[in-house]
Amino acid sequence: MALGPRLDLRQSQSLVMTPQLQQAIKLLALSNLEVETFIGEALEANPLLEIGAPAPAEGPAEPIDEGRRTTLESSPVDQLIGEARGSEDRPLDVDVSTLDIDRDTGDWGAAVSSYGGEDLPGIEERGEGGPTLAEHLERQIGLSLATPREKLIARALVDRLDDAGYLASPLREVADELGVTLGAVESALVLLQSLDPTGVGARSLGECLALQAREADRHDPCMARLLENLDLLARGEVARLKRMCGVDDEDFADMMAELRSYDPKPGLRFASGGGEPVTPDVLVTPRADGGWDVSINQDTLPRLIVNRSYYVEMKGACGSKDARGWLSEKLADANWLVKALDQRQKTILKVASEIVKQQEGFFRQGVSQLKPLTLRAIAETIEMHESTVSRVTSNKYLMCPRGTFELKYFFTSGVASTDGEGGASAEAVKAAIRQLIDAEDPKAILSDDTLVDLLKGRGFDLARRTVAKYREAIGLGSSVQRRRQKALAGVR
Repeated sequence: MALGPRLDLRQSQSLVMTPQLQQAIKLLALSNLEVETFIGEALEANPLLEIGAPAPAEGPAEPIDEGRRTTLESSPVDQLIGEARGSEDRPLDVDVSTLDIDRDTGDWGAAVSSYGGEDLPGIEERGEGGPTLAEHLERQIGLSLATPREKLIARALVDRLDDAGYLASPLREVADELGVTLGAVESALVLLQSLDPTGVGARSLGECLALQAREADRHDPCMARLLENLDLLARGEVARLKRMCGVDDEDFADMMAELRSYDPKPGLRFASGGGEPVTPDVLVTPRADGGWDVSINQDTLPRLIVNRSYYVEMKGACGSKDARGWLSEKLADANWLVKALDQRQKTILKVASEIVKQQEGFFRQGVSQLKPLTLRAIAETIEMHESTVSRVTSNKYLMCPRGTFELKYFFTSGVASTDGEGGASAEAVKAAIRQLIDAEDPKAILSDDTLVDLLKGRGFDLARRTVAKYREAIGLGSSVQRRRQKALAGVR
């Protein structure tokens, strides 16, 4: 065979991510406030853009008629957005097998759903500048039956806790500063470690987790050995840990699942500063005919227009080819941005309207009627790519008569029902658990096993561990913790 240069003609398809397409993709994931900042930067860079008069109030979102799409809608933008997923913003499937036990990194476990909807609390469940950790502990110390001396030392220990709830000062140092015996400080520490949240006052991660294991009645010899050798777990020496604990694969997996349910930084839930105010991106209001109006919050989204008269004026003054080329480029950029923003609003309205339709029971009756819902279900219904829906629901909030919620809140996993038909959302289960616990008799605190039976009577078929997970997710303590809290409330 002769070797030499030759020409071949081949056909191939490739996806080219132009800067404009990348811009359209990023706009979908931005909140209204972030878009407002983006528009401000665009106004500075493009003299043909300016803020127009506020748009008239929008009526209810209507299904888009395929026969009257805009120029941008008729382009393959949505398909490109769906297929050209960058590694930095595609829906994430996090490996829950990883576990970080370093309390200084701020990470504990990785039990994160790709949809992120199952355990996300509503805005009303987020802090509004509640009591600090010190204030929370001070109240409990004041209600305890300890002696005034023990209370005084315990308050001194509270002052030495870090934000995570750990005691960094050596007990001997505290004893010397207060002029008391080491035994008195140790007694005060026992008092402090008996308070809520469980794990506060610990001097190490192992001690923090051990306190929570004892509270949950899971601190058996196997768990104790595991907590004493967390350094081996950090180095990944799992086989050695199993031999030391004397457990098989199934038992070890159960112990690890138990550890992931604990809070390695119990004090952070009382972090000062309160929740930042949330500005909704989508407004949902009831109509007189029983329907719902879904609209974009125009108060946070300036209306961008292209000043064509200024373009004509500048074009007449352009004397060089380069100047005319630059002006044409700015006009094209301005037109694209206006269309991209228009497409963004229509896409958000389309997704939000379908969420309202799918979760209408929630908007009418509350969280007990929240249904299991996934991004894929919404994407298939409105004929968009799943990743497009993921971007639309990221960093967006919806305000309705029941409050303000992140759009991701409406995507929840389902749990089995006892009748075998359909299922209920995780949020509905949490609401049922909260209702049962709120109504429990202080003299007959409900155990997790009892909650399982009561929930089964309501149509929820759950395991005890699942009930415990949901109970902890909504901030309700174990039966032992609740019994102690209600006893203190009774003394008050």
